[in-house]
Amino acid sequence: MTPRHLPPAIARLINIITWTENVLLIFMLALMVLLAATQILLRNFAHTSIDGADDLLRLLVLWVAFLGAVAASREGKHIHVDAVARWLPGRAKPLVNALTDLFTVGVCAMLAWESVRYVLASHVSGEMAFGRLPVWVAAIILPMAFVLIGLRYLLRLYHHARQALGMEGLE
Repeated sequence: MTPRHLPPAIARLINIITWTENVLLIFMLALMVLLAATQILLRNFAHTSIDGADDLLRLLVLWVAFLGAVAASREGKHIHVDAVARWLPGRAKPLVNALTDLFTVGVCAMLAWESVRYVLASHVSGEMAFGRLPVWVAAIILPMAFVLIGLRYLLRLYHHARQALGMEGLE
């Protein structure tokens, strides 16, 4: 969803966040491929491996999955159920979409809150994910992703509410 009908400062912030998400996603995917390929080559030809690489790959899968979910929500390609909205006429469709967006924002807010509590608890406990990497650093993607997805659906809510009120044309 494009940041139309938003103040320029907010639109620019959204563009910066989008760029950062894309860079992180590309970097992590490239690192995953490079690390996995290196592990395969080392195991098959040198009968050795990189210590902690498998743990790092599992962590990267988690991060890429959550960043992918953020990107999917940004593009409006996240999983959603629209069986009812698909068959509704005119202005009823954006109203139902707005209600669905509101529900999604609420769920994301609850998940973000609980994941922040988890990150804080793991910080206090000092637990390590692997090597010298604290669990809270590995898990920081959880609240970040839920907040970003929630903000994206908040923008969608704004857009659908404007459509339902006739302030914006229907797509």
